[in-house]
Order: sequence, then structure tokens, then C-alpha cells
Amino acid sequence: MPIVELHVLEGYGTDEKRRLHTALTDAVRLIVPASPDAITVMIHEMKAANYSRDGKQRKGAPALGDAGEIVRAFLKTMEAREIEAAEAFLAEDFAMFFPGAQPMHELEALIKWATQRYRFVKKAYLGFDVMQSSGPEVLVYCRGTLSGEWLDGTPFENIRFIDRFELVEGKISRQDVWNDIAEVKAGL
Repeated sequence: MPIVELHVLEGYGTDEKRRLHTALTDAVRLIVPASPDAITVMIHEMKAANYSRDGKQRKGAPALGDAGEIVRAFLKTMEAREIEAAEAFLAEDFAMFFPGAQPMHELEALIKWATQRYRFVKKAYLGFDVMQSSGPEVLVYCRGTLSGEWLDGTPFENIRFIDRFELVEGKISRQDVWNDIAEVKAGL
């Protein structure tokens, strides 16, 4: 029965602590063959007055936002065509990569490109997987199926997709998209 103890400066809220409990439990499960109910995580909070580094008292950094929820909210605003709201989720150097297209850096470019492929598309999500990369980026993979309408009005559904997002400091810096739209449209 693994036991993980974490010491943090006080100030993190209940939601952030819940996220820490989940992430630490999942991290142990990557190595140790234990079920979640066999893993104990204890978070010890320390008053800022009782902590120093280099002889200076420090405050804890604010918690990062939940990357999976940031991506969900971005996708929701995109589907609603709330472009200005969606742009607020993006980093200055944002780039997106779609099958058969040049890299795009603006959401309007994506919308223009998509109008040549289909009338509309909606996503049904099967899951969101969040992980830390070896660099500063947090990675979010979302997967599911696409449905919508081709340019001629014919409906389509159950087309597989995976989107990969990179977030830096809570902003989406990159989106990579993989899907089976071309294969389905070609009748393969």
C-alpha cells in the first residue's frame, strides 16, 4: 500500500488539492501495480511564515488552471462560433495543424478553410487525457467522434478524431488534429 506525502505552502483551495490527490494517485499507478483505493496521499500544508529559501520567506505560486477544462471550454466556444471568446484561450504564438492543410495561426483561417470541406461539424467526446510533457507544455489529448453535414447537405457521423493540445501557462499554444474525414468522404 503506497503512501505519498506532499508538503505545500498553505493557500491552495479544495479543488487544487483534489487535483493533486488525483494526479499523485495516478502517478503512483504508472509504476506500482496498485488499485487507487490502496494508495494513500497526504497533503501537509505549511504556513508561509514557517518556510524560507535562500533565507527569504516565500509565498506559494498560484495553481495552474485545469488544462483539460481549459481545452473543453475552448472547444465549446469554437463549436458555438464565439470566436472572440475562443481567441482568449490562445497563446500569442498559437499554431494549429489539420490534415491536408498548411499550419494556421488564426481561428478565422480555420473557419475559412473548413467552409470548403463541410457545412458544419460537431464533436462527441469520449475522453480527455492530460499529462505533463518533458518541457513546460501540458499536453491534452481529446478523442471522440465527429458528426455534421457535407457541403451537399448529406449528413455524416461517427468519424473518429484525436486532437492534441499543448498549453503553456494556461494558454493553448498548439493544436494538432487527426481524423478520418478524408477516408470517410472518399468512401474507404
